[in-house]
Amino acid sequence: MNEQQWLAERFEEHRGHLRAVAYRMLGSLTEADDALQDAWLRVSRAGASDVENLRAWLTTVVARVCLNALRARRSRREDAFDGHLPDPVVTPVDAMGPEDHALLADSVGLALLVVLDSLAPAERLAFVLHDVFDLPFDAIAEVVERSPAAARQLASRARRRVRGAVLEEREPDLRRQHQVVDAFLRASRAGDFDQLVALLDPDAVLRSDFGVKRPPQPPVIRGAEAVARSALGGAALPATKVHPALVNGAAGVVVTARGRPFVIMGFTIAGERIVEIDVVAGPERVRRLAGAVLGMK
Repeated sequence: MNEQQWLAERFEEHRGHLRAVAYRMLGSLTEADDALQDAWLRVSRAGASDVENLRAWLTTVVARVCLNALRARRSRREDAFDGHLPDPVVTPVDAMGPEDHALLADSVGLALLVVLDSLAPAERLAFVLHDVFDLPFDAIAEVVERSPAAARQLASRARRRVRGAVLEEREPDLRRQHQVVDAFLRASRAGDFDQLVALLDPDAVLRSDFGVKRPPQPPVIRGAEAVARSALGGAALPATKVHPALVNGAAGVVVTARGRPFVIMGFTIAGERIVEIDVVAGPERVRRLAGAVLGMK
């Protein structure tokens, strides 16, 4: 076996980990796969004969590719429209595969990805590599081209933002999560405003991403009553079918309208109430992300 073949095998061996890094960095499964392809081209050209810790080195290569992508994204302002949500990982209930577990190994939720999207690229990289994947600041400093002390400060600033925005006390029982979601959907279809409010945390948040052709409602709605009023519209949707799913490892649903992919809904539940709802829409995007749930390729 020559060095190139050996390196290709090692890259495949670490692919699940590297994809998890890229997903947290970019919040997009498609972009994560593109980043891995770019990283492999760099790795194959550079070789790894002098590398002592191959996994750590591959991680930094992928991180550097992602950092460049984040900086280019900001300069192009391609996500400038309000209401962009990162790609959720959508899997059938009780059917998460090894690759899904690798992607969600630290219980990353959409709420965390939304916060990460608000960080500066270097802050996001420092937090992801150190706090999530335990890389030392010496290695992170080389990627961001700053001192280890500066890399530490980047991670610290990001950590404060994450702690202030991400819920820690979540309902751990998936069965109970699905019960709350089912009750919420029943109340929505029945037009039961009071029941909807009762199922929502007083400070509940509804985030929605319908792409550039979004309906005339704010991308973020806050407060139980405001979220409940928005949810009442679900009763008017024609010929819809709800498919239970896991959305980033938590209870969610995929909704089809007249047999076509319609929306993905992810729920965050704490204290038997819904704290956050994330809605991703668009037939092609829903089909791409939720094909396994819908039985579509």
